[in-house]
Amino acid sequence: MKAVFPGTFDPFTVGHYDIVRRGLTFTDEIVIAVGVNEQKHTLTELEERLNTIRQLFEGESRVSVAAYDGLTTDFARKVGAEFILRGVRSISDFEYERNMADINRHLTGIETVLLFSSPELAYVSSSMVRELIHLGKPVDEFLPNS
Repeated sequence: MKAVFPGTFDPFTVGHYDIVRRGLTFTDEIVIAVGVNEQKHTLTELEERLNTIRQLFEGESRVSVAAYDGLTTDFARKVGAEFILRGVRSISDFEYERNMADINRHLTGIETVLLFSSPELAYVSSSMVRELIHLGKPVDEFLPNS
C-alpha cells in the first residue's frame, strides 16, 4: 500500500516526522507531498524544503518527497496512492479532518487515515514554530535531526 502525506511543512517538525515514521509501520511506501502555492509565504524556497525532508529520510527507501500543485486527492491518484495520511493533534483537529476525509471519500473515492500525534509532540505545529522563528526564539527542539 502507498500513502501520501500532504502539506507545505515549512518547517517540517518533529510531529510530522513522528507521523511519517508511525505510518511506515502499516504501509509499504509514503510520498511526502510538499505543496506549491505561490501566494503562501514560506520561510524557505521549495528546493530547500524538499532537500531538508529528503535528508531526514535518507536511507529509508520507502519514503520519497515530491512537490505538488493543486488538490491532494489528484496528486494521490497521480502517484498511485491508496490513501492520504493525516496527522491530528487534538480532538477538534480530528473532527475537522474526519469531516474532510468524508468529503474526499465521497467526491473522489480516496481514503484518509488519521493518526494522532504522539502525546509529547501533539503541541508542535509548523505555525507555532514559524511564530517562534519570527520572534527570534530557539526552535531546534521542534525540528527533527538529520
